[in-house]
Amino acid sequence: MESILFIKGDVKYNITLDPGVWIFDDRKVDLDTYFHEEPQQINELEEYTISTSKHWEREIREGAIFPPTLKTEKKFEKEKVLSGTFGIPFKHFLQNAEPHEGASSVIIETETGESVHSLEAAKAFILGFSIKGQPLREDGPVYVYFGDGANFATPIKQVRSFRVE
Repeated sequence: MESILFIKGDVKYNITLDPGVWIFDDRKVDLDTYFHEEPQQINELEEYTISTSKHWEREIREGAIFPPTLKTEKKFEKEKVLSGTFGIPFKHFLQNAEPHEGASSVIIETETGESVHSLEAAKAFILGFSIKGQPLREDGPVYVYFGDGANFATPIKQVRSFRVE
């Protein structure tokens, strides 16, 4: 089984994807909670301002204190990576491929056939790449989940490439 995927077709750049390195990507999402939580619109400037204000207020009151739990937090993150179920949004990869103006669909090529989806629907895809800390070796290298989670129980498996037309 090949673990490399391709985005090809009516794009400016053909993209090669290696799901084996996505575990280190900050854009990964936890699939155990992703489809079950309400999506939240985050204002990054507002979040930054609030966190900076809280930090500044604490330092004024207490002085600079380094958290004693830093090692514990890193250990927890490592355990989560080794036992978590993760996916990554397809949108970033599709944007980097730069589909041409006339492109309107993405065809998912699998070992058993093809499925056609609109370009807009494809931007919402989540590519699952690990279950319980293990890469998808049997019927992977990725599972394709629709953005709304409609196929969460039955994702598209055995994906080999994405063809933009």
